[in-house]
Formats: sequence, C-alpha cells, structure tokens
Amino acid sequence: MGPEKILVVDDEEHIVELVELYLGKDGYEVATALDGDSAIEKFGLENPDLVILDIMLPGTDGLDVLRWIRKSSTVPVIMLTARESEVDKVVGLELGADDYLTKPFSPRELVARVKAVLRRSRPMEEEDEAVISREGLTVDVKRRRVEVEGEGEVELTAKEFDLLYILAANPGIVLTRDRLMEKVWGYEYVSDTRTVDVYIRHLREKLDDDADNPRFIETVRGVGYRFKG
Repeated sequence: MGPEKILVVDDEEHIVELVELYLGKDGYEVATALDGDSAIEKFGLENPDLVILDIMLPGTDGLDVLRWIRKSSTVPVIMLTARESEVDKVVGLELGADDYLTKPFSPRELVARVKAVLRRSRPMEEEDEAVISREGLTVDVKRRRVEVEGEGEVELTAKEFDLLYILAANPGIVLTRDRLMEKVWGYEYVSDTRTVDVYIRHLREKLDDDADNPRFIETVRGVGYRFKG
C-alpha cells in the first residue's frame, strides 16, 4: 500500500503550504484545494483517506462541502476554522465531522489529530471479539461494518463506529461522557463532553433507536450511556 492521502482545503495559501509541509514530513501524500468547488472536484479525483476542511471558503462553504461528502462517503473529516462559536462546532459535528480544530493552531497538533483519526478509521487487525452481536445489532470490528436486524447495513462515520463499538463491547456498563471521550477521542482531546451527546443522537437516528424507548443505547441518570444488551 502507498502513503495515505490527505486533502487539505483552505483559502489561505500560507496555511495550505504549512500543513502540506508538515504532513509531507510525516510521509503523507497531500492534495490541496483553495475553495469549496475545487474541493468537491479534488475529492472525486483524489479519493483521499482524510479531509482537512476549512469552514469559511469562497463559493461553496466548508459545511456544504461536508454535506456533499457525507452523501456518499464516511471518509474522516477534520474541520479547520477561525470561528470559535460553539454553534459552528456543533453544526460541523452534526453534519458528520470527526474532529474540529480552531485557528490559530499548532501544525504538530494537527498532524497528531490526523494520525489519531486515521488510526481509529482503520480496520483492527486483532480483536478479542471480532464480531459483536447484541439484541439484533451486529458490529463487525475487522470490517468496521454494522448491521441492524431487519434493516441491513448501517453507514457510520469512523467516530460513530468507535463510539458504538465501545458501548456494545461493554453491555450493561454505564460509561460516563468523560470516559467515552477518553476512549473514542483520546486522552489529550480537549472538548465539551456534549460532543458525545451529538454522536449518540446520530447513532440513535441511524440505528432507528427511539431515545424514549431505546432498543440499544440508553441514557443513565444524566451520567452517561450504556448499551442495553
């Protein structure tokens, strides 16, 4: 296999050049785009393993590019933006972003996040329980596939899969939001733990899991979540 390919999308050329330099040093192949329309074109041509995507782009903005990507792909996306508004962050997560970094940022931190997101999106080579079957739900760890009985395969993003896997691998155990952040996003990930709530809502929608009468995931006294099976 060749080097993993990263698509970097930002309208500030010096940022694109800086990110390209640091990613190149770590052995990644880098494709670039300076606006949303070019990003959509490059995504189709380059078939990247991960996208670094600025929100504020000329023409088609980053959120619309993310919407376009999520119509057909679960490729990991890291949002890169000068905005600090919590609303912008939540919208990005709602649309399926895997991570979020605010400018100004450390290029080394960005590379570290790229590595972490890619690592979690790869199939696991070894796993004690390669296929988890719980209450009509099947989680195939090696192939990173999820199926719901009677509904077939469910398309999940990398973070959605990781979150579901952690819950399904620990049936009946209450996992706090902090614990889920630690396990899914990593020890050094700094974020409002309400991010977990956003992803749980995504999972419930995709699994057709009624929050008031859940088949799979339930909220436990506001502390965290557990898998019902």
